[in-house]
Amino acid sequence: MKKLMLAVLLTGTWLLSVPSLHTQAARSGQASTASSKEDQGSIDKSVALLRQDLRSGKKQVIAASLRLTDAEATKFWPVYDQYSAELSKLGDQRYALLKEYANGFWTLTDNQALSLIKRSLSQDEQVAQLRSKYVPIVNKVLPGTKTATFFQLDRYINRLIELQVSGEIPVVQEQK
Repeated sequence: MKKLMLAVLLTGTWLLSVPSLHTQAARSGQASTASSKEDQGSIDKSVALLRQDLRSGKKQVIAASLRLTDAEATKFWPVYDQYSAELSKLGDQRYALLKEYANGFWTLTDNQALSLIKRSLSQDEQVAQLRSKYVPIVNKVLPGTKTATFFQLDRYINRLIELQVSGEIPVVQEQK
């Protein structure tokens, strides 16, 4: 399990350096518009693949840690897949916000910066609401201790990824 967690963390580290690389390219101003669009398309594809790998690694960690019976697994995994799909949509919004931040980093106005942070906090609230929505759903298919374990693992893995992301994102005041 430690190896899986390390793999998830390392993949997350690389994934999270992509917005930083994009910001560096925008700062240098060396790329033309056409190559910039090609670069962004390439980055988007790489991020999509890495996010898919992260979701797969996360599922493996959860599977190894929950110790589900066959009956529990039959009921749990479809619920997990539904939850993961909804969480992934929120992740899409988070990635779009990071791209917006990276694209405008050197030209952010006060209003743009406030808009970005407000939308980021709103996304945090949406993730918390999604988890709250799924606690009783998961608890219908798993006992309370396994429900709690699942959400602990989910939060733990996501926090590791978020920690890596936040370490790669330059703070707004550095732009001036």
